[in-house]
Amino acid sequence: MKTILVVDDERNLRLFYEKELKEEGYDVVLAGDAKEAMDRLNQARPDLILLDIKMPGMDGLEALGRILSKDNSIPVILNSAYSSYRDSFMSWSADAYLTKSSDTTELKAKIRELLGMA
Repeated sequence: MKTILVVDDERNLRLFYEKELKEEGYDVVLAGDAKEAMDRLNQARPDLILLDIKMPGMDGLEALGRILSKDNSIPVILNSAYSSYRDSFMSWSADAYLTKSSDTTELKAKIRELLGMA
């Protein structure tokens, strides 16, 4: 079973993604901010990270840099409500950039693709 680390400061969104991804057969680990995500990474290596950008404290772009310096083989999907970050130089390092939506079809397809399950 593949493990996905979901990092988002919005609790309801984390729970929504957890439900949607568990229905797809994934093991889901949740983190409410980037610091918690880094702690989770020190405990166990996920197969993929779904990372929000705009969070209090360390933002997702800074977290992305730290994640990649620790292990650049983990696919990272930046997931933001703001499409403006798509053009940020730092976001280019991610494997994908998706705008948040209640329709998870595109997200699930991108996860399957990045995990080699498409």
